[in-house]
Amino acid sequence: MARFTLPRDLYHGKGALENLKTLKGKKAIICVGGGSMKRGGFLQRAQAYLEEAGMEVKIFEGIESDPSVETVMKGAEVMQEFGPDWIVAIGGGSPIDAAKAMWIKYEYPECTFEDMCKVFGIPELRKKAHFCAISSTSGTATEVTAFSIITDYSKGIKYPIADFEITPDVAIVDPELAETMPKKLVAHTGMDAITHAIEAYVSTANSAYADSLAIHAIELIQANLVKSYNEDMEARDIMHDAQCLAGMAFSNALLGIVHSMAHKTGAVFADQGAHIIHGAANAMYLPKVIAFNAKDETAKKRYGVIADYMHLGGSNDDEKVQLLIKYLRKMNDDLNIPHCIKNYGADSFPTENGFVPEDIYKERRHDIAANAILDACTGSNPRQPSQEEMEKLLDCCYYDLDVDF
Repeated sequence: MARFTLPRDLYHGKGALENLKTLKGKKAIICVGGGSMKRGGFLQRAQAYLEEAGMEVKIFEGIESDPSVETVMKGAEVMQEFGPDWIVAIGGGSPIDAAKAMWIKYEYPECTFEDMCKVFGIPELRKKAHFCAISSTSGTATEVTAFSIITDYSKGIKYPIADFEITPDVAIVDPELAETMPKKLVAHTGMDAITHAIEAYVSTANSAYADSLAIHAIELIQANLVKSYNEDMEARDIMHDAQCLAGMAFSNALLGIVHSMAHKTGAVFADQGAHIIHGAANAMYLPKVIAFNAKDETAKKRYGVIADYMHLGGSNDDEKVQLLIKYLRKMNDDLNIPHCIKNYGADSFPTENGFVPEDIYKERRHDIAANAILDACTGSNPRQPSQEEMEKLLDCCYYDLDVDF
């Protein structure tokens, strides 16, 4: 028996933000990030709609990119004091992910961060509050998923929280918010979205319900991501729906080791001056993981189906896998994303000498591999890597080497 879970209500299309007026409650807290939602007037509109619904509104702002455990605990304290019956998170993946974790702590004050990280081990929520997520970026799809990513900076590791309990009750997917994204964010979030769809389709937890969403998301992303990057606003609106479809797929079919490696490399080199942005990490690692997973016959056939839907050609599955890898690498080129960590600049753009020195990478490779194997996303990958294989795969992602094992 399997389960398929989505938000109770999903409002989409331009003007969907106005549906905040339909929420019923006494108090709402809005969780938001660094200021783009305020500059665009969306935060003020959200507050006004909630107040029109008869609610007292409090704003918790300043949630950082790659939100920390400390921010989660601080936000939960504010919720304890205010007592909201609606938690409304607006912005990119970071404020929504942070608010999900705050929600757990708000409802269960005794719950530790370690408790939250027990996969599908969160107790029943909605005793105190319901959750509404409003996405402003076209990639993470956290507005419809059972996942949250929180960073423990003391360890330099991003931890996924995974449980259907944190699937939002209401999702608002209004493309007007996404039209404000800068080009770099369009590129990274878009590649995150296509990674979600591809990993969901080949996951060992795939199903007919998720497959249809994943495949259509891939088709839409193929047709619209590069156009969106090049400022085509009609394509950007379509991408906002496409990433949400991909999120519905992976929230139920789960992910794989592209995400496991991205989680464990994102912050681990922070002492060298930068993070490897999540979507860019996925973009770099995805072609390598496809080559690795395609050694599994079932996965290879499913990659072949993806290639067929993308009309890439190929007379057999081996050829189709190679054409899929070639296509994804070309997308990275079109989006100005490097192919490997060695050439990943501190600004995320391709450069001859990236911000992660080779000796630092080698020194940390063993622990990165070990942590990636333990990541919640690894269990549903179609091919389970050993420690040695994960280290070799990381080498391929660092140096841009072919995967032949």
